Amino acid sequence: MRIALVHDYLNQYGGAERVLEAFCEVFPEAPIYTLFYDKEKTFGKFSAEGGSASGGEGRKIITSFLDNKIVTKNHRLFIPLMPLAASLMKIGEEYDVILSSSAGYGKGIGYGGNSVHVAYCHTPLRYAWESKNYFNWNPIINFAAAPVLDYLRSWDFAAGQKPDLILANSNYIADKIKRYYQRDAKVLHPPVDLKKFYYNPEIKKRGFFLAIGRLMHYKKFDFIVKAFKRLDLPLVIAGEGPELKNLKKMASSKIHFLPFLKENELQPLYNAAEALIFPQVEDFGLVAAEAQACGTPVIAFNDGGAKEIVHDGITGVLFNEQTPFGIEMAVKKLRGLSFDRRLISRSAQKFSKEIFKEEILDIVNEAVN
Repeated sequence: MRIALVHDYLNQYGGAERVLEAFCEVFPEAPIYTLFYDKEKTFGKFSAEGGSASGGEGRKIITSFLDNKIVTKNHRLFIPLMPLAASLMKIGEEYDVILSSSAGYGKGIGYGGNSVHVAYCHTPLRYAWESKNYFNWNPIINFAAAPVLDYLRSWDFAAGQKPDLILANSNYIADKIKRYYQRDAKVLHPPVDLKKFYYNPEIKKRGFFLAIGRLMHYKKFDFIVKAFKRLDLPLVIAGEGPELKNLKKMASSKIHFLPFLKENELQPLYNAAEALIFPQVEDFGLVAAEAQACGTPVIAFNDGGAKEIVHDGITGVLFNEQTPFGIEMAVKKLRGLSFDRRLISRSAQKFSKEIFKEEILDIVNEAVN
């Protein structure tokens, strides 16, 4: 069976890229089509030397006209060009299956012949459908941007009709796919590598709380900092992003910052933390699942994918007010509870990478047949 993999772009390494990594393990010979690629930012996970239509010594990676350093370092400025870049990329007719991993543009790639397109959808294009949640624009810019957003919505709806089968990473996203694309989606939760993220009883809790992720305004790290300043409790924030400078200005002496960490560095950190703080609305929330795999409870806002990961009072605490005060109350509630770390770890077993890989292979085989 001949497979081509598609991913929106490869200039960061997060939950979506871990899904692609699992696809690569299932289909080791499949090339990757992506808008642009940065080997350094993806830690060499995809085994290529970069360059359009050239994978060097490793897997073949084919990129678009947007593949240059200016775009990879400032990709959000080029969002209006990404639908065009995806549409202009063409996959040949020699593939039986196109397997895309997309939060926007990958599912809109051009292909011909009788290829079956299976799209793993992390979310419909956020900037098109929910721009108010992601951009802090003034009214003048909102007015000027309206035609671009209309275009993105129209393109994304059309792109959402192309796949033969859509997979959603959570029930939360399946509902969005139904609302925005008027299509049904099968839910397949993202994979947690249980060989890398696991409960280690030899690592004792060290009294600090933990937050991990890209430091973007919509992920509400500022709420976490404000809450922990008032709580006067130790907090570790691991991640990088445009909000870092602002967060450091707000922080107290008990709040410490770490850069983006590799998986082998995250596992002991998860194990040692009292709890992971997760106040944002995520499509799924892989870091929450990873923390639970390590036997660590999660304090999460009761919305989005977190509701499919955290069981209130058993594997963590869910809170309903997305404010610093809501986080404070949730932390105080958690400190009054006791948790079974082994039970928390077992709750994450259903997100196993091995289960994910078996299911995606079955789905692809069924789609072809």
